[in-house]
Amino acid sequence: MRPDRPADAPDRRELSVVMLAYGAEPYLEEAVRAVLASTGVELELVLVDNGATGRSVDAVRALADPRVRVLTPSHNLGFTGGVDLGVRGTTAPVVALVNSDAIVQPDALVELARALDDPGVGLVSGLVRLAATPDLVNTVGNPVHLLGLSWAGHMGEPVAEHTEPTTVASVTGATMAVRRSVWDALGGFPDEYFAYLEDLELSWRAWQRGLRVCFVPTAVSDHHYEFSRSPLKMYLVDRNRLAFVLTCYGTRTLVLLALPLLAFDVALLAVAVAQGWGRQWWRARWWVLGHVGWLRARRRDVQAARVVGDRDLAPLWTDSFDAAQLPLPPGGAVIEKVLQAYWRVARRLL
Repeated sequence: MRPDRPADAPDRRELSVVMLAYGAEPYLEEAVRAVLASTGVELELVLVDNGATGRSVDAVRALADPRVRVLTPSHNLGFTGGVDLGVRGTTAPVVALVNSDAIVQPDALVELARALDDPGVGLVSGLVRLAATPDLVNTVGNPVHLLGLSWAGHMGEPVAEHTEPTTVASVTGATMAVRRSVWDALGGFPDEYFAYLEDLELSWRAWQRGLRVCFVPTAVSDHHYEFSRSPLKMYLVDRNRLAFVLTCYGTRTLVLLALPLLAFDVALLAVAVAQGWGRQWWRARWWVLGHVGWLRARRRDVQAARVVGDRDLAPLWTDSFDAAQLPLPPGGAVIEKVLQAYWRVARRLL
């Protein structure tokens, strides 16, 4: 209990929120105001200005709210580096990450904090609705494909179908929370990822440490979600997928998945060329070759810290793609069936 809180004051959670700003931020002020209007928490908000354009950050400063601090690094640190910097500047025992285009409901943050009262829970994220159609899901936690891919879980499904708390393979970075002690033990996001799949990587390492990753349906936010397939995004997603697989999968898993991973890489090259990001496919693999030392050291540290093996984590993987978000090329459905059959056999050997 804080010394300035009356003895008869209702129980309130101390919580720090980290939010990033970059480029045009049309929803930033709204997102900040929503966080500051949260109930049941005593909070601080650390806003990391990674290079916002226009007057969005000035509008936040104009709120003159003492709970808000703005950090301005000398250059764009990416999502991973920006969040890591922001978390280092926090003081509360629980840290929440909220996207600058996600509008939290008043009780969303306290609901996330309450879910972390269970010491067996490592990471939590809430019910993220599509802001334009709030009766539909943006994500309720993200699946993890055995080839290292991830996407918004159950996107487009009715919100009414997702009212029960459950474990998930990965939180969504749009609205998530973690105890600061767990964040520090996990080492936060790897700065090398820069952006994309960092929430997956952190979640998987939490599972490897024996901590559950959970969906909290009562922690609701509305996300002004916009999907894009820019060449830079595809490069980062593909590069980080390779980094995730090479550092987080066990040796036996890598051996068993070597053939499917190689086949997928060839197929992905064909897709990349067809979609206009073939150069980025090559760039991602060149990055891997140029960071062998980091990948080797990272793998050593990740594997040494784990207490749960891939055999026990295998139920978290999915062997099915979401065709709505990851459309398969011609013949892809047949290839997917072959992969599923292969995995049913290979999984027994983990």
